[in-house]
Amino acid sequence: MPAQAREWLVHSQAEFNATVPKAAPGDVILLADGEWKDFQVVFTGEGRPQATIRLAAQTPGRVILTGLSSLRLSGRYLEVSGLVFRDGHSPDDEVVAFRTSSKAWAEDSRITGVVIDGFNQPDRRKEDHWVAIYGRGNRVDHSHFEGKSNNGAMLVVVRQKGMPLDNRALVDHNYFGPRPPLGSNGGETIRIGTSAESGSDSGTIVEDNLFEHCDGEVEIVSIKSGGNIIRRNTFLESQGSVVLRHGSGNLVESNIFLGHGVSNSGGIRIINERQTVRNNYLEGLAGTDFTSAVAIMNGVPNSPVNRYMPVRDVTIERNTIVDVARITVGAGADAERSQPPRDVRFTGNLIAGVGRGDPVQIEADASGVRFSNNVLAGKASATRGIAARDLALERAANGLLYPKAMLTAGADRGLRPVAREAVGVAWYPKPAHRPVAFGSGKTISARPGQSLGEVIAKAGAGDAVRLAPGNYTVARPILVDRPLTVSAAPGTATIRMRAPTLFQLENGGALRIDGVSIDGRDAPLGSAVVRASARPMLANYRVVLSHARVTDLHGDVIAATPATLASDIRVENSAFERIAGTVIAAHAETGTAGLYSAEQVSVADSRFANVGTVADLYRGGTDESTFGPRFAMIGSTVTDSGPLLLSGVQDTEVRGNRFARSKGVIVVHSVGAPSTRIEGNQFVATPPASVRELHYAGKPRAVIVNNLMENSL
Repeated sequence: MPAQAREWLVHSQAEFNATVPKAAPGDVILLADGEWKDFQVVFTGEGRPQATIRLAAQTPGRVILTGLSSLRLSGRYLEVSGLVFRDGHSPDDEVVAFRTSSKAWAEDSRITGVVIDGFNQPDRRKEDHWVAIYGRGNRVDHSHFEGKSNNGAMLVVVRQKGMPLDNRALVDHNYFGPRPPLGSNGGETIRIGTSAESGSDSGTIVEDNLFEHCDGEVEIVSIKSGGNIIRRNTFLESQGSVVLRHGSGNLVESNIFLGHGVSNSGGIRIINERQTVRNNYLEGLAGTDFTSAVAIMNGVPNSPVNRYMPVRDVTIERNTIVDVARITVGAGADAERSQPPRDVRFTGNLIAGVGRGDPVQIEADASGVRFSNNVLAGKASATRGIAARDLALERAANGLLYPKAMLTAGADRGLRPVAREAVGVAWYPKPAHRPVAFGSGKTISARPGQSLGEVIAKAGAGDAVRLAPGNYTVARPILVDRPLTVSAAPGTATIRMRAPTLFQLENGGALRIDGVSIDGRDAPLGSAVVRASARPMLANYRVVLSHARVTDLHGDVIAATPATLASDIRVENSAFERIAGTVIAAHAETGTAGLYSAEQVSVADSRFANVGTVADLYRGGTDESTFGPRFAMIGSTVTDSGPLLLSGVQDTEVRGNRFARSKGVIVVHSVGAPSTRIEGNQFVATPPASVRELHYAGKPRAVIVNNLMENSL
């Protein structure tokens, strides 16, 4: 640092703004410890390679930016460190931006040791980015990002005309923490570029980061430019993949993917030309199709830049692939994506499974893929160039599996999973990522004559309110903003609804109703037993109805609302009689934006009699960036009732149910490659089209078998 370098401690926004123009190379501006509310930081300057101008917290982690706050920087050789963004959101579309205007950006500058925690727009549908890297030669390192719940990638490298396209950004040693499913496109953790400028190289490096429970959408890291390197990162129990979406000449090397069987946990999806995927370790990945451990896509002939360029001149070598659900060649093949991959070298890879056999699935012409010197532990492969070997695997000191016998195939033994303590900052805790379980707290007793709303208001997260036998009248909605259980011995306690909503879920709320009867005859028209908030909810919610009974309701039982998402709706061993509306009303989002209201819906061993609609689960649009919705209905009976409506659902199982004098099942396929299985059901005195599958778009895989039709009308 130059001898004349100064340190400035500032205590107010005005003092900071007056100090910035005075800062010279080597100077440090310290923000005083405390809360800085509604602070739009603009940091500019011209440092030198060995004399950066620094903006830092007086004490790392003790400068908290809240409310409508953001950070913009432009100039050269600037550094920002030690700040925390939480309890607020950006006033515009970026929290941290390496630019102050469209004509002024940062170069050779650095963000290090910064935390952004749950700094979300109030409406989950509004798009913003937490870090936007413009310019060239910039770095983001040793920072902590968790809890992004609204639309928009966590971190983007922005490439647009009028600004440098050879970004040469470095993103390293960061903690990318839990990101829940968004329920639409726009849930990436990192995106480098867009299709518009994907024909040139960005030169960005993403290395030595930990991605943990990054579940926003199918693309965890979305590469939309050329010449990038993704290496030595660890992806832990994350739904999605590293996707080489646009751009060519990218390298994916020495990464570790540990799925631990989490649904939709994926690996690497390959599109475009001159891509190299080598020396990666992939274990326990449950994803298929687009989220296969390795997915080689089919392309679009003469593809426009924003679709799927054919796969050409690709090397996939020396990867270890253990206990995965699928390796897919020709993924996404359909009438549009009809161009098979060509000049692909799949060589020297080790494939091993635990009772899975050969995971390689060919979904299109694979003559352009050359398999050579690959080893499959155990059963023989149907694919030439994959040799079966009787191999025993053992875990090495790095926690990864390797064959006891020395092989040239597979990843090298020098790989190391990224440790939590090696990324982010030491002074800010990383989350446990365990949602509060129903019934994990104390039990609170309630008895007839008490205000049920007042009793529930005193319950904490995870508590259970146990109803004594008798009747309970509820005239006002009961607000639920934490995980709660309301239970009773089945058939002993009845809640009589007089309110338009019995349980109103607010942000952070989750509800389990167990053994309780609910009588809705005195509730107004359009009422609901459980209704999501009328305001946007950032936290995804859960609803479970177990051994419950709902009767005589002039509305819906479970009602979703716009700008909310249920991560899980479960109905089990429950009964619904004389319901005018819909038992599971998850059609709150409309239009073609690809939004939907529930990620997972399941019904088991339940009875529906005289209900308007059993369930209405809807996802619009044709974008293929999401996993849901998913629906299962097993072992239930439907009598004298309306239909089961499923539109845009990606995974459907309707098995072992009985539909009598009812309108059956209507399935609309509109996006992606949905899997639909309707099997072993009984339809009695139902309309001729008891099962209707309507195919508008996508490549559905529908199996409708072993269903019994009796006395069909």
